[in-house]
Amino acid sequence: MLLYLAEFLAQYFSAFNVFEYLTLRMILATITALVLCLWLGPVMIRRLVEGQIGQAVRDDGPQSHLSKAGTPTMGGAMILMAIAVSTLLWGDLANYYVWIVLAVTLGFGAIGWVDDYRKVVEKNPRGLPARWKYFWQSVIGLAAAVLLYTTAASPVETSLIVPLFKEFVLPLGLFYVVLTYLVIVGSSNAVNLTDGLDGLAIMPTVLVAMGLGIFAYASGNAVFADYLQIPGIPGAGELAVFCATIAGAGLGFLWFNTYPAQVFMGDVGSLALGAALGVVAVIVRQEIVLFIMGGIFVMETVSVILQVASYKLTGRRIFRMAPLHHHYELKGWPEPRVIVRFWIITVVLVLIGLATLKVR
Repeated sequence: MLLYLAEFLAQYFSAFNVFEYLTLRMILATITALVLCLWLGPVMIRRLVEGQIGQAVRDDGPQSHLSKAGTPTMGGAMILMAIAVSTLLWGDLANYYVWIVLAVTLGFGAIGWVDDYRKVVEKNPRGLPARWKYFWQSVIGLAAAVLLYTTAASPVETSLIVPLFKEFVLPLGLFYVVLTYLVIVGSSNAVNLTDGLDGLAIMPTVLVAMGLGIFAYASGNAVFADYLQIPGIPGAGELAVFCATIAGAGLGFLWFNTYPAQVFMGDVGSLALGAALGVVAVIVRQEIVLFIMGGIFVMETVSVILQVASYKLTGRRIFRMAPLHHHYELKGWPEPRVIVRFWIITVVLVLIGLATLKVR
């Protein structure tokens, strides 16, 4: 929106041409989202407290979590508001990728909002039944997958790119739709599973978004894409602005979500942010890199799968409790230690993911 205003004003004042630079708009989008979250945070927390919209805590989990009962939740709404407003302000609204990622993010956020509302407002412990949650996730994920497939302008946009290999490109054909669906829905639920400790999910989300933003910037620049030998996706550069808004909004939310948390993001935030990372990774053709950089999300998801499978098949549990972060809590690790160590692991994994830009 402001890009159009700047383009208009540039006809009279050449200094406004600076707003055409993607890097400047990324910085401004980050700052805008951060400030919006810092401004919205106290207001939203106060409203949530007044409405008695507090987190319910299971009594079969770590005992240290019982004191968190009643902490305001659904704070992810402020993240989505900051992302949407900042993207609309600083993104190129003529770029259809921007609208796709916004639609997927807000769509999954709506699913999470209904689930949270039923749990904390209507006091329905089941929330949105799992079958309906996955149904609507599937509808949105498949819609995005089909749209991206049918609008692909070149074969590389629907091919699997394997890091470390310069020439290896695997055309996916219709399987692209299946892969895209799995990445979007899978990453959404993976972030949701990780969101169990104060700040545990949001900081890895910020770090992965920053990493994907670099890939988006490079993919959208024909010179950089050719030099780095990654797929050149015309228009994908604008997703760097979107990733910047995730980083800014995430850091703003972390201001209130850091241990001990004043507010939790709830499913409205975690489902949306996971889907956002997934759809960006798909567009820039870096699904495998997302798997690497989001290793913490993968570990948490795998721990749940293994725990459930082991218990059903053998009657025994592999971990003291799943997801994985609860296992370490029950081993005696203080919550802040679990959180910071998982952050450190994510930093390393994001750097490994970024290294694939050159190691090919």
